[in-house]
Amino acid sequence: METKRIKISDTKNINDEELKEAAQILRDGGLVAFPTETVYGLGGNALDEKAAGKIYAAKGRPSDNPLIAHVSCAAEVTPLVKYIPEAGKKLMDAFWPGPLTIIFPKSDIVPYGTTGGLDTVAVRMPVDPVANRLIALAGVPVAAPSANTSGRPSPTTADHVWQDLNGKIEMIIDGGPVGIGVESTIVDVSGDVPAVLRPGAITMEMLKDVLGEVTIDPAILGPMAAGVRPKAPGMKYKHYAPKADLTLVEPANVAEARKTGEAVAMTQEQVNAMVETVWKLAKEKIDAGYKVGIICTDESRSHYPEGEVRSIGARKSQASVAHNLYALLREFDDLKVDYIYSESFSQDHLGQAIMNRLSKAAGYQIYKV
Repeated sequence: METKRIKISDTKNINDEELKEAAQILRDGGLVAFPTETVYGLGGNALDEKAAGKIYAAKGRPSDNPLIAHVSCAAEVTPLVKYIPEAGKKLMDAFWPGPLTIIFPKSDIVPYGTTGGLDTVAVRMPVDPVANRLIALAGVPVAAPSANTSGRPSPTTADHVWQDLNGKIEMIIDGGPVGIGVESTIVDVSGDVPAVLRPGAITMEMLKDVLGEVTIDPAILGPMAAGVRPKAPGMKYKHYAPKADLTLVEPANVAEARKTGEAVAMTQEQVNAMVETVWKLAKEKIDAGYKVGIICTDESRSHYPEGEVRSIGARKSQASVAHNLYALLREFDDLKVDYIYSESFSQDHLGQAIMNRLSKAAGYQIYKV
């Protein structure tokens, strides 16, 4: 298959003509990768079970891993769900359009091929103007997991998508680099108490301000048990992973706090001890003749005199760390490093999402200090 790539001339003032072909591909059951505010998505008609099957095949994704149905406005949600619980209404009013996915009881028109066999459907309304307008023009809800080979770091540029999916899908829409850089927060409102199934830019603190009581699904706090069907993308399988062996170095009390979802910030003394340990572990591998990648911050960069040292951003700016995360993991793939050692980040606000992605990328391989 030949993959067509189109560049959006103005991502703020969308020219519908540039998106009409992509919209037609989606209506016809084909696949289109497109930018959102979180990461690039791989879109197909969410109501077409064959299109969902094509998404799983292109990504090499397990078929029990649910897809998120993207809509362009709140009116498009009603046909997809049995009903909208009060918590869902509050979340829609507070955070849509934006980087929040809400899980509802599904209606009969949503095929099980889209929901991974579940009786619930995950729905999101992206704020990105390219994504939102494409969905509106397509006239169908668009199932769109991250546009990458399953398990690899998610794509934050069209080039990342091209690396993974060229020749496997009909079209890639290049809307430039994404803004946030990590996938949407997922909240399940189908039960008695809203539950976070994946942390993201809509943080636990923000959710509690709107909902009051919010729980955290145990599956995002550690490895998911074998044989359990995931309720949302990214819960069960190893995700976001570079090709090299990745180890996180983390203060012991912060690592333990992540098992309960407790918000914990690191002290400067803990950061210093962590940096010292990252360098010690990396230096051992460097001296043994291995090519080693080091994930540091702007503040700690000078503490690593050897190795493939890359700053992920400023420790004081969680947004910069989230934005750079996946691109940095992909860069280490390009460098063909043997091992990667990474500093960790505070378990609060956007840090919860950052550490969720890093710990999954490492397969929960954490060195505690």
